[in-house]
Amino acid sequence: MNKHIAAGAIAVVSALLSGCNEHAQYDAAHQAGSNPPIPQARNFLAPPMQVPKHVGWRNGATPKVPDGLKIESIASGLVHPRQVYTLPNGDVLVAESNSPNEEAVTTPKQLIAGLIESKSGKKAKGANRITLLRKPASGSGEWEKHVFIDNLHSPFGMQLIGDTLYVADTDAILKFPYKTGETSIVERGVELADLPNTVNHHWTKSLLASPDGKKLYVGVGSNSNVGENGLEVEYRRADVLEVDTATGASRVYAAGIRNPTGLQWEPKTEQLWAIANERDEIGADLVPDYLTSVKENAFYGWPYSYYGQHVDPRAQPQRPDLVAKAIPPDFAIGSHVAPLGLVFYTGNNLPPQYRGGAFIGEHGSWDRSPLSGYVVSYVAFENGKPVGAPKDIVTGFTSQDQKELYGAPVGVAQDRNGGLLIADDVGNMVWRIVSAGG
Repeated sequence: MNKHIAAGAIAVVSALLSGCNEHAQYDAAHQAGSNPPIPQARNFLAPPMQVPKHVGWRNGATPKVPDGLKIESIASGLVHPRQVYTLPNGDVLVAESNSPNEEAVTTPKQLIAGLIESKSGKKAKGANRITLLRKPASGSGEWEKHVFIDNLHSPFGMQLIGDTLYVADTDAILKFPYKTGETSIVERGVELADLPNTVNHHWTKSLLASPDGKKLYVGVGSNSNVGENGLEVEYRRADVLEVDTATGASRVYAAGIRNPTGLQWEPKTEQLWAIANERDEIGADLVPDYLTSVKENAFYGWPYSYYGQHVDPRAQPQRPDLVAKAIPPDFAIGSHVAPLGLVFYTGNNLPPQYRGGAFIGEHGSWDRSPLSGYVVSYVAFENGKPVGAPKDIVTGFTSQDQKELYGAPVGVAQDRNGGLLIADDVGNMVWRIVSAGG
């Protein structure tokens, strides 16, 4: 490293350290709901950063849940589990993966930010496989683990349609033959459709089948924070794509969502919903991440505006014509909470107050003080719409002083018996929550 780069790195480190003293004006809970406060944007040489140190779960410790619920580990020793998916026979698939690290690091800011973030354990290498979990015959203890599909390329989304399992790698949707009860698939996947893969600032590709199985919906995140890598590498990104399962043909279903994940159908209205990670580097209180219905042909603002028509001048060239079309999301979750998992709970295992609404896995912030996220929250729904404020249901992933990190929730799913499953990619666990008496 020459003296000029070293000097730049030192300047960035100084900015990062001073930025850590910039505290949020709002509690994350106060920026939640249908009409969150949107403060004035701030500019930084480098974003404020606060990252807890990864220590893992010690001495049988677990996350905390409210009275009436109990939590247990059903799988440990995994390699960065990101998503969970329940098969009809009760087996559970776990995508163990992380970024393929294909994004070029070109500036001291990127290098130092990556080094600081790596303290949390979120940057750990994934196994690039799908593991099958099967409940033991005894009915208690950790579930059996089987390597189900190996040698994948940063897998994330999984969907079963009939006897075909679809897996969303970071660069393609693959098809695999599925037979009920088998604990491994040895056949190579057949590509149904390619997916945007240039640079891969956001590598995850969430996946959801239409109720009739004829379409797949894919959440494709942006290649940048706010278009700074050039808009030519944002082709078909920050979008929800619709893919025909018969032909692999695809189209943009909805656009302008920076990183849409956790695609799900709302059970009463059958409307498509998503959670989204919004942009960074304009303040601890900007921009609230959100939960929203995804309307066909709608535009949600990225990169030109946020939370409707709040213009982001960093996006160049500006597009006032698109900003005029930008619609606000339905429901704010809180700034920088990093939602990565969503499930609408339709079971009967959990107490009645948790039925019909949405559980959200909040992976947690890296550019906010105090930390936000690092919980599984619950948003109640009435008549197909979110109501009230999010409630933190699964907590205790960080120490009370927020300096140590035990785990971080990502994907969430409902198992066949109505338990809530949580992938913990920092603790390398899958947790299961049920009623305390069940």
